Amino acid sequence: MAAAGLSLHIGLNTVDPARYDGWDGRLAACENDAHDMAALARAAGFSDTVLLGADGTVENVTTALRAAADRLRDGDALLLTYSGHGGQVPDVTGADDEPDALDETLVLYDRQFLDDELNRELARCADGVRILVLLDCCHSGSGIEVRELPTPEALDAQFGTADPAGIEAASRLMPLARQGAIYQRDKDFFQGLQRELRTGDGRPADAVLISACQDNQLASDGRVNGAFTGTLLDVWDRGAFRGDHRAFHRAILRRMPANQSPNLHVSGHPPEAFLAERPFTV
Repeated sequence: MAAAGLSLHIGLNTVDPARYDGWDGRLAACENDAHDMAALARAAGFSDTVLLGADGTVENVTTALRAAADRLRDGDALLLTYSGHGGQVPDVTGADDEPDALDETLVLYDRQFLDDELNRELARCADGVRILVLLDCCHSGSGIEVRELPTPEALDAQFGTADPAGIEAASRLMPLARQGAIYQRDKDFFQGLQRELRTGDGRPADAVLISACQDNQLASDGRVNGAFTGTLLDVWDRGAFRGDHRAFHRAILRRMPANQSPNLHVSGHPPEAFLAERPFTV
């Protein structure tokens, strides 16, 4: 039986200001990223689902990932792409999986989605499912979050300004002051969720992550695509690329500026044969 491929593409140009204390998180290119990655996936043989804007809720994302996990079997493929803001919340549960005591988040339409929540959903997949995750957001390097922002000189080189308002407009960073205020508002919820997640087996999903930047860098938005997604599409060249996942990452990295260096992170124990495959192979 031929392998099956399912893909989920999430793009959020805005979030719900009613859930983020009046902040709408406006970006320019995230929905374009999702559409373009879905087109790439379809051309490669995946059956795609696209969640944009108000559809990019925790419930919808979780439902789509669980439906994929229920369907996929050993040898099948799952592709997840996300373009939007990245954030982080304190982890005070005493767990030792976050050396900086922070959980990385995807800033979904209705609330932040913890990295451990994403891991839990991906870990539902059967053994042998080939999982590739592409994150075009800040704080996306490896699940070990940003401990400090780049220097003012580095920010000015990347965004043409070191002014926080200008950086927030040009990057996919959820403003730090906003992160802190929303966490204080919702900390009982997040601490309860973190404790709940710690009661599971904690098994890391077997997945390959290629992310937009290193842990101490920010991801740039753009007019058409995010800097990372646009470069990825150029490297893929409508399917002309023929290398494996590591070569794909290296090729993207070579085309990106030094102040935004995409990262390759291996979670759990995906088969070495998967890493040696051409990306987006069903």
